[in-house]
Order: sequence, then structure tokens, then C-alpha cells
Amino acid sequence: MTNDRIYPEGVPCWVDLAQPDTTAARAFYGGLFGWEFTEAMPPGAPGSYLIATLDGKDAAALTPGDGTDGWMSYIACGDADAAAASVEEAGGSILSAPEDAGPGGRSATCADPQGAVFRLWQARRRLGAQIVNVPGAWNFSDLHTPEPTAALRFYGEVFGWAVDETLGAGMIRVPGYGDHLAATVDPGIHERQEFAPEGFADVVAGLTRADDARWWIRFTVDDRDDAAARAESLGGVIRSSAQTDWTREAVIEDPQGARFIVSQLVVPD
Repeated sequence: MTNDRIYPEGVPCWVDLAQPDTTAARAFYGGLFGWEFTEAMPPGAPGSYLIATLDGKDAAALTPGDGTDGWMSYIACGDADAAAASVEEAGGSILSAPEDAGPGGRSATCADPQGAVFRLWQARRRLGAQIVNVPGAWNFSDLHTPEPTAALRFYGEVFGWAVDETLGAGMIRVPGYGDHLAATVDPGIHERQEFAPEGFADVVAGLTRADDARWWIRFTVDDRDDAAARAESLGGVIRSSAQTDWTREAVIEDPQGARFIVSQLVVPD
């Protein structure tokens, strides 16, 4: 299956985390989400890139680093060099120029005009997350920004993102993505989402007004409170909790300081 059948251009496709102590990170996230880990770097190669798997499918990754960036969201593109040029033309910054990540693909680290950091991913061998939206897997990437209008203008120019009033200001969509899924990996998506407003199947990310600019990564859990208790037993800290019309959520800080969200779906009556 080729990458364009899974993650078209402009769709968030992968998440990873750099931390100083990857052994400790493996223990925490493996205990919290049930992940198993496989080294992606060939024997003798410098560095490490640990692929986290859930039910045998690629879910996320851990890599050595200073931990300052926290969880990172990758956005699919067909040409990382051309996409990086578009980022600069739209007012963003290139923090790390496009380079090959072995045979897996080509990546660049960027920041939007408000300072939220993300990465571009031009897939080759590694196509992106193979399991999402199930307990223990990545659920969503949410953009928090002090200037939603300016941020949307930037991402719209670079990736074609749009926000429709019928879906609400917090739903970012790539037009046509739902039809793409229906024609490829999720043929029943439109029937399953008959209850939702038109365009809901196109949603790829969230948008929230906030004081600081950053991408938040959220993971699905069966039960928020159980996940929070398990995180604490593993050395994490619960920074906040909340309930929306559809979710019960908690912001968790792992033992090395990276923050993320766990989210339990609660379907209204």
C-alpha cells in the first residue's frame, strides 16, 4: 500500500518524542499504553529510533534528545523540500533543513509564524502511523495558538487546510480527505458518520485559542481515570483534567517533563 493511499499531503501522519533517557521513556509509555519497541536503526548505525508498536502496528516513536520539543506532530507532504519552501513563503521558519531519515523518508523541522513547531514527512519506506483512534494509540493533533486566524491562513497556504462554520471553529479539515478514506482504507466512513455534519470525515486536526503556540498530541484511552492513575504509578504527574460533550480528558506530564493528553470518548445520550 503506497503512502498516498493512507496519508495524503496535508494530513498529520506520525508522532514521536525525543527524551534524554529512552530506557525510562520506554518503561513509562510501555506501561501506560501497552507499547512494545523495536529499534529502527541498523546495527552499528549512530543514534537510535525506537518504533513503538501496538498490536504489532506502528503507533509512535521514541528517540534520544534533550526533550525540549515534547511530542512532535508530523504532516505528510509529497516533497519535503518544496513544502519547506512553501513554509518560508507563508511566513514560517525552517528550524532544521530537509534531510533524509535513512530509507524511511525525508523530514524537516518547521515552525509556524506564531512559533508552534511541527515536522514535514515525505514518506518512503515508513508511511506513518498504522494504528490510530483506539486505546493506546494516537488520536489527534491539536494546534494551540494565540492567533487562530493568522495560523489558519499559514496552514491553509501550505497544506490547504480549511475551517467551516458548520463544523465549528475547532475543526480543521483537508477537503476531500473523507472521500479519499472511503475510496481506500475506510470504505464505511461516510455511513458510520451519518450523524455528523457534512465535512466531518475531512477533519484532520484541532484548533484552540491559547496563550502559547504549540501542537498538543492526544492519545485514546478506555478510561481517563484509570489511565491517569496508571501514569501516576509510573512516575507521571496529572496537570489537569476536563470533560467536554464528547470526551473525558487529562493532561499528563511524563517523568522527563513531556506533556500530552489522554482522551476517553464519551458518546452523548
